[in-house]
Amino acid sequence: MKSSQTTDASMAGLSTRGQAFRIKSIDHTGFTVASLDESLRFWVDAMGFRHLYTWTFETGRFIEQLVGVPGAAMRLAMVEGPGHSIELLEYTSPPERPAYRPRSSDVGSVHLAFYVENIDALLGHIAGFGWLPVGEVQTVKSGERKGLRLIYVRGPDGVTLEFLQLPEDAPK
Repeated sequence: MKSSQTTDASMAGLSTRGQAFRIKSIDHTGFTVASLDESLRFWVDAMGFRHLYTWTFETGRFIEQLVGVPGAAMRLAMVEGPGHSIELLEYTSPPERPAYRPRSSDVGSVHLAFYVENIDALLGHIAGFGWLPVGEVQTVKSGERKGLRLIYVRGPDGVTLEFLQLPEDAPK
């Protein structure tokens, strides 16, 4: 199916087993983190997002069934930025919670991308919060995105973000 057909189908509603459904919008992106407090410091102080709330979920049927992990308990915080919200999840149980830091090429790796102004200043600012580039800023040399500058950065928990800066002459 072509991408335009997929878009048309999702706008009209999809059907499975005779029941139609439709995706209405995207609500948030969630990241599991080692320290909710440190992650809030990055997202609020470094990125300028607004802290909306923090909730605590003790071990119980609701959270275990939601996340599919027996014995799960967590604290979560929601932050809001320009056009998108981020949910930060710090699990307090079960006790064994390995940390994964996949490379961008590893299956299952994900990233979230932001358009920014002054990518160089941003990189200098977030380095103080432990978020470091995985390579050098790249510039698209030709084609419809010519002049676009972009880079991946990775945080202390292995979360990857992409920052994109439009060229000066790009339509706003």
